[in-house]
Amino acid sequence: MTYCIGMRLDQGLVFMSDTRTSAGVDNFAVSKKMFHWNVPNERAITIMTAGNLATTQSLISLLNERSVLAGERDPNILRLPTMFQVARLVGDTLREVITGSSPTGQTSDDQFGASIILGGQIKGGKPTIFLIYPAGNFIEISDDTPFFQIGETKYGKPILVRAYDRQMEFADAIKLLLVSFDSTVKSNLSVGLPFDIQIYENDSFSIERTKRVDTDDAVYQAISNGWGDALRDAFQLLPSYEF
Repeated sequence: MTYCIGMRLDQGLVFMSDTRTSAGVDNFAVSKKMFHWNVPNERAITIMTAGNLATTQSLISLLNERSVLAGERDPNILRLPTMFQVARLVGDTLREVITGSSPTGQTSDDQFGASIILGGQIKGGKPTIFLIYPAGNFIEISDDTPFFQIGETKYGKPILVRAYDRQMEFADAIKLLLVSFDSTVKSNLSVGLPFDIQIYENDSFSIERTKRVDTDDAVYQAISNGWGDALRDAFQLLPSYEF
């Protein structure tokens, strides 16, 4: 399992993913789940993956291979003119990988399934994020749905719903995501550090603002411990029922 979030703010986009993969409670490993494609001053694209590791690695490998010698391969992720068309390409490629891996064809509960968060901006268009399903179909982020989650989503969603504000600064959004991830890590062994974070500022067409958060990261530890302390203090201020 995994946990990834793509969030839209007025300032731009924020992406965060864990890196844990597991094949049973005694077989954990670290595997990157956030990938980037960039043409400076023209496009910046980020993909995060969840699901069957062989499927997601094949997807990324195919997208990379088909972007080599971009002038000779069309369509590819470095040449398509809109993020919508990139989402269609990624969805079609994901469906191709899953169908090719399953001996009986793709089904809704396919063990080779995967989900994708795709986000970024291409010059001439707005920054946006898509959630791509195993069947290759997708939805786009909106004001009513300002963030997407994939993987182990249920433990980290309540804090996002309560505290998200589209006008928040990037620094505050990262704090919010770290609380969401910390709650998930404490609740599910299949999600774990390190975390990968990327900030994308509107119209920057850059993927340079990235960071990996490891176990000994001082900011993460302060947020993790402070969140627990704050909850305990808040409980003391709340009214109590009399029995």
